[in-house]
Amino acid sequence: MTPHPHPTPLQDPTADRPDVAAEFSDPHCLPGPDAAAELLRGLPWNRLAVLGDSVTAGVMDPLPGYRPRSFADRFTDALAATRPGFAAVNLATPHLLLDQIRDRQLVPALEFEPDVVMVSAGGNDAFRSFDPDTLRANLASLLTPLAESGARVITIGLFDLARSGLVPPEHAVGMARRFDALDRVTADLTRTLDGIHVDAHHHPLAADPGLYAADRVHANARGHAVAFAAIATAVARDAERRAGLGATG
Repeated sequence: MTPHPHPTPLQDPTADRPDVAAEFSDPHCLPGPDAAAELLRGLPWNRLAVLGDSVTAGVMDPLPGYRPRSFADRFTDALAATRPGFAAVNLATPHLLLDQIRDRQLVPALEFEPDVVMVSAGGNDAFRSFDPDTLRANLASLLTPLAESGARVITIGLFDLARSGLVPPEHAVGMARRFDALDRVTADLTRTLDGIHVDAHHHPLAADPGLYAADRVHANARGHAVAFAAIATAVARDAERRAGLGATG
């Protein structure tokens, strides 16, 4: 089934409310939707597909002072704000393993014909034992066709839950090792595909328990705001770098 585009332009009804002032003054967040849109204005993208599990699906807890918008929604908002006719689809579904994401979301994503894709995949695999080589092969079978279609691939590193103090000590060491491996594999593969890996796993606040929801797994609204700032900044810096390489031949 062909996915339905996200309606554009998008309007965020919370954007100017005083009860989100904490976000706009947070040094780890962007100072509002207009700043985000301006940061991403020059990018040549008009069709966005979002793939993954609960992380990109936008599962979160609200938090006073912060807009209840997931980082994927914020990225969509920022691109849509300056692009007439912009279209996006979010295919992400909670609870899926990496091979399930590939099997259920890859074909609809390719049918949508995006020029940029945002992917978070493998987090549910990393909650259990996995073979890094198998994980890399499964991830490659998801990301490579997207890159070969001409879409720019953006992968999102996960915050460092294992070192947040929210995981029981008897599980934290093994969990940290697995999530570190997931981040290394994802970053390396993304680079080989000339994509952008957003290194949220090593963000200064990655292990801050204040970024997490009550379920001690997902992010709260501040976590999503912080992640989006990291995403927008990384994407803008990559654009600057590529422009510089083009200018110097």
